[in-house]
Amino acid sequence: MTAVFTKVSAQGIARTPIALADLADAILKQAKTNASNGSHAWGTPTPARPGEGPARISGTLVRSLARTSVNRTVTGAEVRVGTQPGMAPPYSRTPSSKYGSYLEQGLKNGARYPFLTTAFVFGVHVAAPAIYRKAYGDGWKRLA
Repeated sequence: MTAVFTKVSAQGIARTPIALADLADAILKQAKTNASNGSHAWGTPTPARPGEGPARISGTLVRSLARTSVNRTVTGAEVRVGTQPGMAPPYSRTPSSKYGSYLEQGLKNGARYPFLTTAFVFGVHVAAPAIYRKAYGDGWKRLA
């Protein structure tokens, strides 16, 4: 029995980075879609509604979205998806990482335009099951 568990453990360790990379890619793609909820010129009212993703102005926020490579950790592996630091739109000195945080957490008027949080929820609940089945096989119905 120990040999079986050793084999399963080795397969899980080998396949986890593949599954995480695919999941991060799905979340990143969804975040870019969510952050492109219409478009408008700078200084004009947004067509986006609070509770939905923001509308594009210059596209800097979408271009700043990226993921890291999958890294092994003591407890397994990790990958990060989010805004890259240092990118600012042509009309402002506020970096997209800070602006994206304002949109996610709420502007001064209280309106929220989440794009990354909703992409994560999509990734975990919609994309992950298919990604896990592909990486680990049909025997792995649920990973929690």
